Amino acid sequence: MTGLNRVLFRIAGLAMLVIVPLMLFAVLMRYLLNAPSPWAMELALMIFGPYFLLGGPYLLHTRGHVNMDLIERSASPCLRRIFQLLNYPIIIAFCFILLFYAVPFAQDSIAYRETSFSTWNPQIWPVKLAIPIALLLMGLQAVAEWLRVIFGDPTALIRHEHDPEEMV
Repeated sequence: MTGLNRVLFRIAGLAMLVIVPLMLFAVLMRYLLNAPSPWAMELALMIFGPYFLLGGPYLLHTRGHVNMDLIERSASPCLRRIFQLLNYPIIIAFCFILLFYAVPFAQDSIAYRETSFSTWNPQIWPVKLAIPIALLLMGLQAVAEWLRVIFGDPTALIRHEHDPEEMV
């Protein structure tokens, strides 16, 4: 699971190579040439959603998400492990509860061929489909991390903070 999420993270990172020029184009067209392009900013936002969502599962592995560092760093390795043993099931439950609601949300968008209702009016189901995919990947990554804590090397938690690649 971690390998798949790492690949998706890197692919999602490449989206910035599209988003930044699109936004620059939109700003230049609007403010320098007084010729706004409604599609450029909307496309950048449509790419940013999946970028943000599909990068999250790998960030869980690298511990790149916001967490309670002050409490964790002052705790002993044993207490950190207990925190993680309790934390990952909460993340797993949260992801799968949201997934329960996100799947019909995406299915309806696909079935109705939902569009953005802007002047450009693109279909937005690919963006909405990224939501349940990302939740599933995040939940499965949380399961993988939880299993690492349960069955892994007790010192891996300490290594993981300094070099996430050692945990792969």
